[in-house]
Amino acid sequence: MQTATPVQRKASRPRADALRNRERIVTAAREMFVEHGPEVPLDEIARRAGVGNATVYRNFPDRDALVREVVCSVMDRTAAAAELALAESGDAFEALERFVHATADERISALCPMVSSTFDQHHPDLEAARERVERLVAEVMDRARTAGQLRSDVDVGDVMIAVAQLSRPPAGTDCFRADRFVHRHLQLFLDGLRAPARSALPGTAVTLEDLRKPCSS
Repeated sequence: MQTATPVQRKASRPRADALRNRERIVTAAREMFVEHGPEVPLDEIARRAGVGNATVYRNFPDRDALVREVVCSVMDRTAAAAELALAESGDAFEALERFVHATADERISALCPMVSSTFDQHHPDLEAARERVERLVAEVMDRARTAGQLRSDVDVGDVMIAVAQLSRPPAGTDCFRADRFVHRHLQLFLDGLRAPARSALPGTAVTLEDLRKPCSS
């Protein structure tokens, strides 16, 4: 009796509905982290995403995994905004403006504290997403500087800090009411980045290395 040769099975891909559920969970988590902070109950995230609790835990075994995925997702979208600005804007400074406004729309300011306090900052996924964003922001700024449109005494850290601070609502202010001021104030900041500079800035340009230093340094 001849034994049939086993058929080699291909590795299964996630079903389309499973991928949609994962995307819905990440979107709901991002919204609720912005509104309530990273400690929002996972059950509430599941409810907003329209999925069961088991679906959340099947995709993300713990809170850190979900927070990390949300932060990486926002960084990926921010990097995509930089790539789009570089591809579609013939004017170098306009590309910088488009990137800054798109970054504010991602509410990156609400997620910044989570990066430093919620999970391992050296996770490979997070480091890869961070490096991609940093490289693209530097490219956007270098293009504007080479064109003579960006003042010479600023660096990537200056832009990232300003975007985070200016897109964060003042204490005691509802974040959605404050949204209408964000792009107005960001444009004021961007106008201050244009060359030639109207004044000398105190201190030195903030680099990416400066941002990575511990607060005690």
